Amino acid sequence: MKIMSLLLMSITLFFSSVKETSNQTINATVINVNSEEGVIYFALFTKDNFMQNPVQYKKGIIKNGKCAISFTNVIPGEYAVTCYHDKNNNGKMDFATNGMPLEDYGASNNVMNFGPPQYNDAKFEVTDKDVSLDIKF
Repeated sequence: MKIMSLLLMSITLFFSSVKETSNQTINATVINVNSEEGVIYFALFTKDNFMQNPVQYKKGIIKNGKCAISFTNVIPGEYAVTCYHDKNNNGKMDFATNGMPLEDYGASNNVMNFGPPQYNDAKFEVTDKDVSLDIKF
């Protein structure tokens, strides 16, 4: 009976610790949207899938120059967030014929050089606490 009690207690502790470490939230807010037209698309990436197939993606509504979303059930690890303002609501980022973006975009850590966001500039760590990001276009 003692062994059974210890086993049950061990299993309970294991599952409660897994729940605590694997259920984080990333709150991302674009804080300087210049128009309330359209929507903002956000994507959550790892290094292996950066700018390809996101771990999660969300669409946010713009209110008072800001747009906020939450990525939920995020497993601890290293991530990057990118986003763009789909001003004309066509579901894609628009570019000029010379390749320059026609719509605003941003990434976590707000490092914006010429060209697309880079993973090493945008990466951040998710540990045992929720993460909040302010992103600027």
